[in-house]
Amino acid sequence: MSNEAKFLNLVEKLPHAHVPFFRRPFASRREFFKVLGGGVAGSFLAGNANAQLIRSQNVTTKNTAKNVIFILLTGAPSHTDTFDLKFIDGVSPAGFKPEMIKGMNFNTGVFPKIAAQLDDVAVVRSVRAWAAQHTLSQTWVQIGRSPAAALGDIAPNIGSIVAIEKKPERTPGQLFPTFLALNADGAVGSGYLPASYEPFKVTPNAAGLANTTNVDGVTRFNEKFGLLESLDNPLRINSPNAEVMQDYGDFYKSARGLMYNPTVDKAFKYTVEDSARYGNTGFGNALLTAKQVLQANSGTRYIQVTLGGWDMHSNIYSQAANVNSLFSLGRTLDNAYGTLLADLKASGMLKETLIVMMGEFGRTVGPLNDQMGRDHYTQQFATFAGGGIKGGRAIGATDAQGARTTDFGWSEGRDIRVEDIEATIYSALGINWTNVRYDDPFGRGFEYVPSAGEGLYKPVHELWG
Repeated sequence: MSNEAKFLNLVEKLPHAHVPFFRRPFASRREFFKVLGGGVAGSFLAGNANAQLIRSQNVTTKNTAKNVIFILLTGAPSHTDTFDLKFIDGVSPAGFKPEMIKGMNFNTGVFPKIAAQLDDVAVVRSVRAWAAQHTLSQTWVQIGRSPAAALGDIAPNIGSIVAIEKKPERTPGQLFPTFLALNADGAVGSGYLPASYEPFKVTPNAAGLANTTNVDGVTRFNEKFGLLESLDNPLRINSPNAEVMQDYGDFYKSARGLMYNPTVDKAFKYTVEDSARYGNTGFGNALLTAKQVLQANSGTRYIQVTLGGWDMHSNIYSQAANVNSLFSLGRTLDNAYGTLLADLKASGMLKETLIVMMGEFGRTVGPLNDQMGRDHYTQQFATFAGGGIKGGRAIGATDAQGARTTDFGWSEGRDIRVEDIEATIYSALGINWTNVRYDDPFGRGFEYVPSAGEGLYKPVHELWG
């Protein structure tokens, strides 16, 4: 039996299809635990990753990255038109200008700047999604497990796990949120973890962060804030809702630290010239801001950035000015991503910053549909750069149409799944991907990567060469 067959047999035995008995949102973590009845005491849930909460296997992490930028291409880009190019005579447009670079057939017409940076990019072509449904798969990519599995409803974003693991490394002067989400209103939150590990969601603006000053001036504002603290502190200690009140208090303090702060202004503001270099787009401004925030070295370790619009069921090759197509959206991606790679490399930060980019699934292969577009398909790609990754190559290969994997490209001998990519991110950051936390409200044990302790999912360490 092949490794792929053995893997699928194991997957069938897992509770991926289990639908939780709870699906409604709660106003607060306190309400959530109250509805549960019994369960784990709130005081036990207050905290950081520590020895009594964690069980793990003895594994060796790569520990080569300090930071992660996770780029989610929502809508699902066509793998065979982008990073697993299959140029089809009579179908693919000449504007793709296919060229063999580093042994990879590459779309230099749409992605010229990325083509120039391919020495630093590893393209994984043996990735396969579990489902071809947008909302489900977009959540799956962010939490590294099925949203319909036993703990799917309360699973934290990968960035929230990074935040709780890296909290002990923060210094008193680091006031930026550990987990930042740019142009990512749909970013999954901290799940059952304390609210302080939620993503800090921002839409970048040249003027910087909003509401970082007060019309009354800094002196009067400090007086008001001090009064608020004196009134709220007794409630946080004595209230039956003390846990939720403490969450609010933590948010207030974090927000206060971002006000009247020149480091914040420098990181979150940007010039017209720099915005132009990144393409004068919302996505470009997000990657520019991500770069500046990491350069500030003020506590941010995980940044999620979203670029939507890839759901191209029609007119995928259109070059009309008013049509969202592979050419128009591809240029947006190319200008921003290519410039980010070049800037981080020039500053030396690419060595310590892992950049992961993927969609939630791929798109149908071969000829276009009757609307001149492509529909949903589970074969897909992911790209990795920086953080010690060995670039300039492809891992895995697909057949002539891109319909299925023909060379898995790694030791497990099977398609790479979202859970494997999650494990890869944790390993790069020095986080044990087999960790299991015993503070989840169901008492089941929350696995950082599902079934990683049994060896079902693993990091793709071949990315390091």
